[in-house]
Amino acid sequence: MSDRFITIELTGEPGEKAEQIVWDAMCKAFKQKAEQEECLAYWQYPLFPSKYNNFLKRPDILIVDKELGLIVIEVKGIRIEDLKGIQGDHWLMKPGFYSPSIQPYKQAEKQLRAVTGHFNLIDDLWNQVLGRAMVALPYITRKQWQEKSFTQIADQVPIIFGDELAPKDLLKIIRNSSLVIPGNRLNKTQWIKLELVISGKAVPDDEPPVSPESSLKQNCIEKLNKYLYEIDIKQEHIGKTIPPGVQRFSGIAGSGKTVLLCQKVANMHLKHPDWDIALIFFTRSLYNLIIKEVNFWLHQFSDGEVQYDPTNSNSKLKILHAWGVNNVDNDDQGSRQPGFYSLIEETHNIGTVLDGSHPTFPKLSPPEKLAYLCKQILLNHKIQPMFDAILIDEGMDLVVDSDEIKFEGKQPIFWLAWQTLRPVTPEKQEQRRLIWTYDMAQSLDALKVPTAKELFGQELGTSMLKGQYPGGIKKSEVMPRCYRTPGPILTMAHGIGMGLLRKEGMLTGLTTKKEWQDIGYEVTGDFRKIGQVLVVSRPSENSCNPIPSLWTESPLIKFETYKNREEELKVLANQIKANLKYDLLKPSHDILIVILGDNRDAQSLEQKVAKALISNNVDIFIPSALEPNILNPIFPNTNANNFWYEGAVTVSRIHRAKGNEANMVYIVGLDNIANNESDIKLRNQLFVALTRSRAWVNLSGVDGNHPFYEELRKVMESGNSFQFEYYPPKVDVGETIDIR
Repeated sequence: MSDRFITIELTGEPGEKAEQIVWDAMCKAFKQKAEQEECLAYWQYPLFPSKYNNFLKRPDILIVDKELGLIVIEVKGIRIEDLKGIQGDHWLMKPGFYSPSIQPYKQAEKQLRAVTGHFNLIDDLWNQVLGRAMVALPYITRKQWQEKSFTQIADQVPIIFGDELAPKDLLKIIRNSSLVIPGNRLNKTQWIKLELVISGKAVPDDEPPVSPESSLKQNCIEKLNKYLYEIDIKQEHIGKTIPPGVQRFSGIAGSGKTVLLCQKVANMHLKHPDWDIALIFFTRSLYNLIIKEVNFWLHQFSDGEVQYDPTNSNSKLKILHAWGVNNVDNDDQGSRQPGFYSLIEETHNIGTVLDGSHPTFPKLSPPEKLAYLCKQILLNHKIQPMFDAILIDEGMDLVVDSDEIKFEGKQPIFWLAWQTLRPVTPEKQEQRRLIWTYDMAQSLDALKVPTAKELFGQELGTSMLKGQYPGGIKKSEVMPRCYRTPGPILTMAHGIGMGLLRKEGMLTGLTTKKEWQDIGYEVTGDFRKIGQVLVVSRPSENSCNPIPSLWTESPLIKFETYKNREEELKVLANQIKANLKYDLLKPSHDILIVILGDNRDAQSLEQKVAKALISNNVDIFIPSALEPNILNPIFPNTNANNFWYEGAVTVSRIHRAKGNEANMVYIVGLDNIANNESDIKLRNQLFVALTRSRAWVNLSGVDGNHPFYEELRKVMESGNSFQFEYYPPKVDVGETIDIR
């Protein structure tokens, strides 16, 4: 079956078997159109406006076709003996049916108009898209219908009967059916826009393009923001489907995992308002961004009628930071928000028993601290199920490498989440709806991607992610395309992050052709042959950001070294002032300064960078501060949710910057990496910093004699292809990835 035919969810509800019959017939009939990428279809398209009360529910089947327009098919699994008569729009049903009357055509018509409401304000689509509403009766033949003397209604209402589901018959019936909405066959641009609208994506305004002769970076950003991306079918599957159990989607940095998780949770909440759902994340500075993204999708799917209110403690949907209130890392007022850990404490009356008394607790990283405390809960308390679905963003930040902190060989945070989940059905106690994302090569703490067995134990995790659910919903998805970071910057991030061109050999990375292909690369050579020359290259179609073609004035990547820190920071200040004055970049969101190094080095350098900019009349913002130009935000005058401040340039250490992005990224303190270039976690910092960029990146450091700097320049010169002699790396981050 084509991946352009998307089944949202199968639940075993009444009527699903009838829908399956029509869906299968539709897939066969539109197969060729799907192969030509001129058709897209959904079984149970997510549309939940309530303004028509219970009359308008989601469309059973929605077909989006370049030639035929929009077709909504309302499927009724009735048999001829269920039908007593027809009066106008009302089909009268015999006693014992779930309703005395139904209005299938009127329902399909209103669903069609609700869908078209999504693009009423798009000039290219207004009055251009054909619209049809139809009724399908797979258990009734045309002859049976005629024998009941219902021929007149069949002439007025487009009906697909059970003996008319052969591909040619079905296409003929649809083509010959009456139009609810007139329009025309779409051109290529209109078709791209229609697919985007149906997927829920924003369609850029059709404003005159900026003059290509202009050299302003801001003009280039405007072009980028108006760029018309084509629909990503894999993203459609991930964002809209609701699996009846576990699911993981992993992939490359900037592939859109957080956005898709927010879309999925919105769809779940609207379709199943009785479910208790939690969306959990780790990076505090993403709190406002995630709420905004979830509300965007709630608005899209509910026609603006449903929004998430973080102050409503009774909400069935909860967006939770991993920590929350009442935790040992409670560093500011902003922590007084619900969190997964704090919610477990509260609901299980744990109180303050877990005080972090582990002898080395203060030295643990934040993920290790949280994992240790989750382990103590698991050891000392019986966990009560309280959620129907849990979705975890940034899953790589919630795993730990230390066996001492793990719970019976399992990852404590994931295992605690598992324990809080209700089974999908009483008959399947081990089938629970836990969904998580994983950024490959982006963890700042754990070095490897854990398998399901390492997360949940041998017995449960052995085959947890293998195969797919009914309807073709995959248990594990890998996303190779990057939309955020330009191709040259992304390949550089992988090349330097893994140490592919390092004189002493590769430090870390993927070691099979399949794993490289999963993140969007092509490989020439054989990883099984030690010492063989390999070529790893990234095709342009997997790097979707168009900046390399939009900006040709200067390189997207710049790297400079300086004699001392004072010279480095003086140049930095001048560059940012030029960005603001001549390039017309905005200080907030357009520009981001990322500081590299371990905690002590990075904190010291952060202060120096901030002071240098302030002394040059550039307002700065340190994440978690309440206002700009505060060099050292101190509790209680802090809020860890704050990352940007209007009118100020954010200066951030790497852990705060993770998950955020900017058009111009300055990476300062490269010497902190060069001084200890074999430290994989430090290289991971550089990888994360580079992949914050949507357009340009400037790297700088002091003392230009480091071998690491020579390696960096070789990586930059290699472009989108790396050639190197392969020897097993110090850490194989892909050796345990069970994505097959």
